Amino acid sequence: MKEQKPIPTAAELEVLNLLWEKEPLTVREIHDKLSENKDVGYTTTLKIMQNMTSKGLLSRKPNGKNHLYFSMHEKDETRGKLLDKFLDSTFAGSASGLVMQLLGNKNTSSREIDEIKRIIDEMDKNNTR
Repeated sequence: MKEQKPIPTAAELEVLNLLWEKEPLTVREIHDKLSENKDVGYTTTLKIMQNMTSKGLLSRKPNGKNHLYFSMHEKDETRGKLLDKFLDSTFAGSASGLVMQLLGNKNTSSREIDEIKRIIDEMDKNNTR
């Protein structure tokens, strides 16, 4: 049986996004960055990161009195798993339902629509071979 990789919570995803931007980081560095946008205690940040390490989302290695933390999974892989879970639970697995909802809710620029069309055209070309 294939081992399931853990899906991060919203708080864990915030930590991962910081690490994917620049890793490795210490708990203090993560905490300082998180504190720029919201009120979060240092011990809360530490506990989240300890839980993430136990779940296999992070690894750590000693660095003097601190630990350096690393993400254990690639950004695209994690985003894909999160999107698949969201797609299944919210749109019954329908990618077209998701796209239609997204385009209907947002003021999509003509440039973005052109880019979407380009991606679809490229996908059509790759699927016909």
